[in-house]
Amino acid sequence: MFNVTGLLKRLVIGRAKRSEELQETLLPKRLALPIFASDPLSSVAYATQEILLVLTLGGLAYLHFTPWIAAAVVSLMTIVVLSYRQVVHAYPSGGGSYEVVSTNLGPSAGLVVAASLLVDYVMTVAVSVASGVDNIISAIPELADYRVPLALAFVAILTAMNLRGTRESGNAFAAPTYLFIGGVLIMVGTGLIRYLLGDAPVAESARYGVTPVPADAHLAGFALLMLVLRAFSSGCTALTGVEAISNGVPAFRKPKSQNAAATMVAMGAIAIVMFVGVTTLAIVSKVRITDDSCRLTGLDGNCESYTQRTVIAQIAAAVFGGENSVGFYFIQAATALVLILAANTAFNGFPLLSSILAQHRYLPRQLHNRGDRLAFSNGIVALAVVAGLLLWGFQANVTSLIHLYILGVFTSFTLSQTGMVRHWNRELRATTDPALRRRHHSARLVNSLGAVVTGLVLVIVLATKFLEGAWLAVLAAIVLWVMMRGIRRHYDATAAELAVTDPHEELAPPSRVLGIVLVSTVHKPTLRALSYARAFRPDRLEALTVSVDRDEALALRERWEEYGIEVPLKVIDSPYREVTRPVVEYVRSLRRESPRDVVAVFIPEYVVGHWWENLLHNQSALWLKSRLLFTPGVMVISVPWQLSSSAHADRPAPRAPGSVRRGEPAHTTGAREDGHLSRH
Repeated sequence: MFNVTGLLKRLVIGRAKRSEELQETLLPKRLALPIFASDPLSSVAYATQEILLVLTLGGLAYLHFTPWIAAAVVSLMTIVVLSYRQVVHAYPSGGGSYEVVSTNLGPSAGLVVAASLLVDYVMTVAVSVASGVDNIISAIPELADYRVPLALAFVAILTAMNLRGTRESGNAFAAPTYLFIGGVLIMVGTGLIRYLLGDAPVAESARYGVTPVPADAHLAGFALLMLVLRAFSSGCTALTGVEAISNGVPAFRKPKSQNAAATMVAMGAIAIVMFVGVTTLAIVSKVRITDDSCRLTGLDGNCESYTQRTVIAQIAAAVFGGENSVGFYFIQAATALVLILAANTAFNGFPLLSSILAQHRYLPRQLHNRGDRLAFSNGIVALAVVAGLLLWGFQANVTSLIHLYILGVFTSFTLSQTGMVRHWNRELRATTDPALRRRHHSARLVNSLGAVVTGLVLVIVLATKFLEGAWLAVLAAIVLWVMMRGIRRHYDATAAELAVTDPHEELAPPSRVLGIVLVSTVHKPTLRALSYARAFRPDRLEALTVSVDRDEALALRERWEEYGIEVPLKVIDSPYREVTRPVVEYVRSLRRESPRDVVAVFIPEYVVGHWWENLLHNQSALWLKSRLLFTPGVMVISVPWQLSSSAHADRPAPRAPGSVRRGEPAHTTGAREDGHLSRH
């Protein structure tokens, strides 16, 4: 039978890979940069905009703080990149901040980092995709009504690409990332040359004024400080995703640490140059942007119907000669693509981190399994589902989503740098080599500075964003932390319960084995089950049927005697026409009589070849199994009988996700155990 599902799966994901091919998926630096650094590189498309949106709340007079805030963001990014470069060398196994904090500050602090990062990875997907859609709408305003469907479609495409494997997604995403970098650098260079030649580009919004909030606002003292700090915290979105490289060191080619560190330095340098360039052009071209277009003064027409272009769109139009220029459309296309693809940083970081957490028994073990293409498929799908729900719930609105953003990143930054300080303290106590001690002292100084600075930023972010929506991110991280602790307790309790304390006692055979074959009628499946049960040679064997119709029960007994079946048949009356409860109660009564005996229940079942055949039979065996499995000392054994429709099931079938990694054979398609007692 033609397997449509299997064909679609292969078209989307590709052929399954063997576990031995994992080495072939490792990344060179040129592919690792767009995969792990697309988020911080793409954030230059909206980091400047977020600073301006906050400052214009006070009116145009406060835009002169823009270069100082940008300088603070650049300084912070430099410190963070240098700090994480130390992490890459000290902890190359891929745990990143989680491993650093767990090792040096304890498991509970490590879980705080893990929960914060998982939440922030989800936010990275939501904000990046929403921002990318915003830039598409800036170029094609008619698509504004399709914001949410577009965002969800892009999440689906990203999911499919990442399910194909890390290297494949890198090959697909490398070109847009490098085109974006090249396009922004050309735009910045062209704009600055024009400025130096006395022909400064002028944004389309330069002629507009801005009404402050409130209209008579004149900020001073604490209010002014809070405005500047809030603008700074919004600009810190430029740092999101910086830690992804430290989490993805195992995905690099050898030498892994050196390649990862070099990629991180390249990412930091490129991101800083682009961010400074875009911010400078925004100031030079006098870009005006507000959270509400009706606060712009001097508009022609209805303010409510006016769609503001993004900052980078206004700069591109000003530099390249208008909204119909080739340069404008190139920048918009490249920006939209790279913003959407920036979510790929999370699609690599989230599955890797969740896999490590699953390995440490803080998340379900399924998240540690690799799929057909050797990617952590379950983590990829989980991230896509949660991010999609977030985009749908917030209508893919960047302004609403941005308040939930970056909190987790700075929690991770602060705790990981504090952990690195303790790491270097331990290394200093263990070495006496003067040259090595000097290097350790320098590294500790970098991480100490990083811990202090990022800690201050974390306080600022909490103070300025908490009531605006960041509390949701805090709550989500707390819930996730509690959940992971609960999962670990469950796994620990299960391991303790299953641990062997006395092998001789566990291997001691039961006093007796009582065999029971469930019978509904006398036919081939029943006789096979009886034959199979007798081959087990139980100490006592009997057949059991439930009488829901007296005449049928009598006819069954007559056929039983007619065939001369030597196994005794026991009939249980069921006046209320139940099947499951009488069987379970009878089996439990045997256990109560002889607690040291084991009861083996044999259930004859059909195996059908078509899904629709399942609808034609009841599911009594499934109910019986589910009830009997909760009874101590009871073994449930299915004895299948393959119907003729299942004859096609012996052909090769697509492997289940992760089966290649586990070395499992391909399962049959179409045919399955029907889950019902074999009854005509």
